[in-house]
Amino acid sequence: MPIHLYWGDDEAARTRAIEDLINREVDPAWHSINLTRLDGSDAAQASQALSEARTPPFGGGARLVLLQRSPFTSACSAELASKLDACLDLIPETCHLVLMSSGKPDARLRTTKALRQRALEKSFQLPSAWDGAGLVELVARTAQELGVTLAAGAAEALAEAIGSDSARLSSELEKLALYSGEAPVQVAAVTALVGGHSTTALAVGDSLLEGNAGEAIALVDDLLQAGEPALRLVASLTSQVRGWLWVCLLESRGEQDVAVIAKAAGIGNPKRIYVMRRQIRGRTPARLLTLLAQVLEVEAALKRGAEAGEAFRDGLLLATAR
Repeated sequence: MPIHLYWGDDEAARTRAIEDLINREVDPAWHSINLTRLDGSDAAQASQALSEARTPPFGGGARLVLLQRSPFTSACSAELASKLDACLDLIPETCHLVLMSSGKPDARLRTTKALRQRALEKSFQLPSAWDGAGLVELVARTAQELGVTLAAGAAEALAEAIGSDSARLSSELEKLALYSGEAPVQVAAVTALVGGHSTTALAVGDSLLEGNAGEAIALVDDLLQAGEPALRLVASLTSQVRGWLWVCLLESRGEQDVAVIAKAAGIGNPKRIYVMRRQIRGRTPARLLTLLAQVLEVEAALKRGAEAGEAFRDGLLLATAR
């Protein structure tokens, strides 16, 4: 199929898929002529991609036109949409037009509907940090793509250590494969070679919810030392606590429909509501309001110029002391 629609935020997996396609279809001797990489954020380059995709390859192998940040499934001008319509049935079987975007295609668009009728579509979505099963599946799938065999428990250990950092996961799997040789990667190898456990804003929020100030501050310190921007950390915490608060308030009013709760709370995946319900069991809206107020005080302190570590220590200690 000459048209490929690749989307999702797992850039490492998308890149591997693209390189596999290039290696399979494009003759290395003709790369300079038959392989074109363009940027769809520039309308002229998006138009150029459609034009080049209609041009048969030179020499051996196929022609491949890769359009990063494709506008055709999100928002494009009427002119570009017309050019796409005119191009779709004119792409030779020896050409491959690869349209890439980080966001999910907008199913309402005419261009998206037209592409889905003719394109091979693949999604590359990273699991949420709270989705333990999804993280383990990401590890297993990446290991399979890289040809790395994992022993029992190794996927879970890697998921806990790395989280949803797909690029780091690929690097660590390659390192573990070299270390293990022909044998499956063992949990002991993961423990020895993969540094530390992944620390996320979600873990900080979980510690705050449990009233464990010391652990929360230690996690914050780890994130700050790793280069995490303080205001981005605050934004993540704020979103997390607001989600808990919405779920708590709606459930206290008798709402049980997870789709309704997710929509009101601004949570894209309704399945997350089941996890949040377990997390906030026994907590009151007043407790969550207090926690949200303290996180916002940390944000205010940071914007007034306070040192990041001190702002978090003062605000989070006060939050968990109440």
